[in-house]
Amino acid sequence: MPRAKRGFKARRRRNRILKHAEGFHSARSRLFAYAKEVVMKAWVYAYRHRRLKKRDFRRLWIARINAAARTNGTTYSRLMHGLKGANIAIDRKILSDLAVADPAAFKKITSNATAKA
Repeated sequence: MPRAKRGFKARRRRNRILKHAEGFHSARSRLFAYAKEVVMKAWVYAYRHRRLKKRDFRRLWIARINAAARTNGTTYSRLMHGLKGANIAIDRKILSDLAVADPAAFKKITSNATAKA
């Protein structure tokens, strides 16, 4: 009688994990036990960093806006307060993009915001 070798479902489960481990170094991509550990950890990092990415980008946008605002003679805080006072509804992502790509437009927005404040 031949020995029992689990079956299709177990092989499919192992292969699914190994497929996710492609590109990992050494035994981490070849041996199921190691691959399972690192794939699970990779999923944890991916889940966590999908949330952190949003915070990181917001910090980047604020840093860019602040740098551009200071070249135009104001600060980030005063600029954002002025924009609220002038009813200019531009989010930080667009503002930072303007600061990098179109400094002239950013300067106009800055002057409008500081004039109203």
